[in-house]
Amino acid sequence: MKLILSADVEALGQRGDVVDVSDGYARNYLLARKLATKATPSSIAVAAVIVASRNAAHHKLRQEAESIAGRLVGTRVVLAAKSGDEGRLYGSVGVTDLVEGIRKFTGLEIDRKAVELHEPIKDIGLHEVTVRLHPDVVVPITIDVIPA
Repeated sequence: MKLILSADVEALGQRGDVVDVSDGYARNYLLARKLATKATPSSIAVAAVIVASRNAAHHKLRQEAESIAGRLVGTRVVLAAKSGDEGRLYGSVGVTDLVEGIRKFTGLEIDRKAVELHEPIKDIGLHEVTVRLHPDVVVPITIDVIPA
């Protein structure tokens, strides 16, 4: 059965996509939860417009992310933190500290959700952190933690 997705469905497609699924899956899941509508020639034309606008917005966001990435490439952010004699920090450097440091050094406002820090930084020295500005644009940034 051909359907047009009304919402993003994981492992199937995004809103506006025309998909071909089994009748049972369509009736019992997608149509019952209003995640899709039946595909007619007129609704397929509307879906094409939705997909085109989504692709244009995606392209614009990617261009903006690439321009920001161009300004961030090779950036070295220096953060001062209180530490002991052996190089261990008394606290830790988290995502909020990183976002603030990036803003101070580059002037760019980065969403804290874009910074991928798997565990807080607890040592003095150089650390590599990735910033995911867009699903397709990932920028590595070097963080230099120095004793305060």
